[in-house]
Amino acid sequence: MPNPLIPTCADLAGDEDLDRFDDMVNPPGLTNHWATAQVDHDVLAVRSLNVPPISQGDSISGQLYLGGRLARSYGQPVRVRWRPDRVERRTTIDGWEIETVTVCPPGQPGVAVQLQVRNTGPARTLRLGVWLTSTVTRASEAWLSAEPPQAANTTTRAGARVLGTDQSAWSAQELVLPEGAVLIDGGDRVVEAEVEVPAGGSVTGGYVHAIAATEAAAAGAADALVAGLDQAAAVSESTWNAKLAAMFDAGNDEFSGSLPVLDTSNEALRKLYWWGAVGVLWFRRDNPASVLGRTYDTLMPRYWQTTTFIWDYSLSSQVHALLDPAVMRRQLGHWVGLDIDSHFGTEWLTGGPVGYWYSVNHYAMTRLVRDYVAYTGDQAFLGEEHTTPGGVARPMRDHVRSWARAWHRIRSASGLADYGEIDNLLECVSSYVHEVASLNAANVWCLRTAARLAELDGDAEEATQLRTEADELVELVKELYIPGAGFFHARQPDGTLVPTRHCYDFATVGTTIADDLDEQVRAEMVDFFTRELQSPSWMRALSPHDPDAGYSLRADHQWNGAYPAWPPDAARAVIDLGRPDVVAQWLPGLARSTNQGPPGQAHFVEEAAEPLNGGARKTPPQFPYLIDWSCSSAGSWVELIISGIFGVQVDPSGTVTASPKLAEVDADAVLRGLRVAGVSYDVDAEAATRQ
Repeated sequence: MPNPLIPTCADLAGDEDLDRFDDMVNPPGLTNHWATAQVDHDVLAVRSLNVPPISQGDSISGQLYLGGRLARSYGQPVRVRWRPDRVERRTTIDGWEIETVTVCPPGQPGVAVQLQVRNTGPARTLRLGVWLTSTVTRASEAWLSAEPPQAANTTTRAGARVLGTDQSAWSAQELVLPEGAVLIDGGDRVVEAEVEVPAGGSVTGGYVHAIAATEAAAAGAADALVAGLDQAAAVSESTWNAKLAAMFDAGNDEFSGSLPVLDTSNEALRKLYWWGAVGVLWFRRDNPASVLGRTYDTLMPRYWQTTTFIWDYSLSSQVHALLDPAVMRRQLGHWVGLDIDSHFGTEWLTGGPVGYWYSVNHYAMTRLVRDYVAYTGDQAFLGEEHTTPGGVARPMRDHVRSWARAWHRIRSASGLADYGEIDNLLECVSSYVHEVASLNAANVWCLRTAARLAELDGDAEEATQLRTEADELVELVKELYIPGAGFFHARQPDGTLVPTRHCYDFATVGTTIADDLDEQVRAEMVDFFTRELQSPSWMRALSPHDPDAGYSLRADHQWNGAYPAWPPDAARAVIDLGRPDVVAQWLPGLARSTNQGPPGQAHFVEEAAEPLNGGARKTPPQFPYLIDWSCSSAGSWVELIISGIFGVQVDPSGTVTASPKLAEVDADAVLRGLRVAGVSYDVDAEAATRQ
């Protein structure tokens, strides 16, 4: 009998969304941890099929033709529902009820779409077709652009199958014909067939698309997809359900760790916890082409297909440390061997760096190492030597101390660090540059973290020096605060102080130095958050009162929405600033936004787009939004619940304490099987108890 405390695909199914042609709908994605794809604004079509290093780019194929006409041209909306194992779509056109189920079958480099068409009219002929295109290519080098590679192809057709190639890779696509259907001449781009359907009758068929390095491999994969089409959804469901169960099983063989089980009667709390956990699992990649072994990507399914961003990975730090610490350890060691002062992530086809410098990197790396050591108990990792890009080998503990003091290199005359220009920070907020409160407060936290590690090493003198430096720095950070306002200035190189009403200051200051702020400042900050940033089911990253609100419409960091980690990080800040009641009241609205699959790279605030059944709508990919359907920082929602609401704190020594804030959420809630350094703990409203 299923365990109600463990999610299944059915439990995680999103709400049905109505997708009219070119609506502001971000179509759902699919993955089997090897292939990734996205459905399109069509009841059948698929786009962005990629199995690195083989890529179809962002091209669309498999668009439905009905009655000799492009189906979407009839103007009928498509109803779309996501589940981890599938995407379900349905529409009605000219009396034909059309339903599809799309999956990335386990172990296959492609997608399969099961199709059913029911005739609600009199007996008649169904003319059914698919528009096919191929842009497949094999990238010989790293994927260094946001968009995956694609190339012009030549295509050949044999019956209902079309092969495409640029000679470096192949695609095989096929219209799987309903029983009794006969192929007709649909031209070079459209494969069509006709079949007689009685009144009230239905026919089944489908569409498959596979890509591979050779013609034989692509054709073989397509053959397998066709042969398994009838069972594809059932197999995908059972496979996904097994992976979901493994996440919460300490004895699983899928991961190197596990997550605790949340036992609660609070539906919102449960939904948000599952949402965060599944949102990290969604990005697991077990691609044999990876030089790093298993990885966790950052965006999907359109952009940065093979890249792991340091920042985003750190925002799910706690989940990585609990669920798959072996992968986390390897990833951290790899990043130390690269120049984190000159890139934002790494690409797993080559292991090389990608992009420009993100100013958060030192904070992110410190957080990752601290969480890894604290949750695993792997103290030996701190003594393990890792070589810098300059060829200097030193223990990990020394790297942590170096990151904690890296801000010295960019210290301005004011004594604070200057974190550079727009691309080094939030990319779409022009005033949030140079001396920002967030990362300078994070430096205080990094110094104190390094001090604690030094203390555990027995180096009391170094620990004292680091703490003294942190205490001096925090006073300079507080000088950026605007009394009575609840937000901070960003100091410019000429000394000008620019007020910035951004949530990243609020969340980062609140989660790193809350105890250093006086009671009035803490109250003013929470008041600012509830007044200008918080919304019923999501939040604004930037206050609409900010003078820079007109600069951009990219919803991850602007007035019209927020990146998926900002609500949970802001909620943790609200708790640390002394107002857990605000978070308790917010949870039901936030939980409504779990209704469209894993967290998107951004969700719209309610004023920017009509919510979907009360949940903040995912932002679309087209210009000017440029937002991907899902983002790996989902794990921040798990941390909100474990560290924020349950108040769990794990010292780098392995000591576990808890100060739960459950009274207004669920006083009877229990976090079961939290594993720290091989020891299992249960956490309830009173304390963390060793089992």
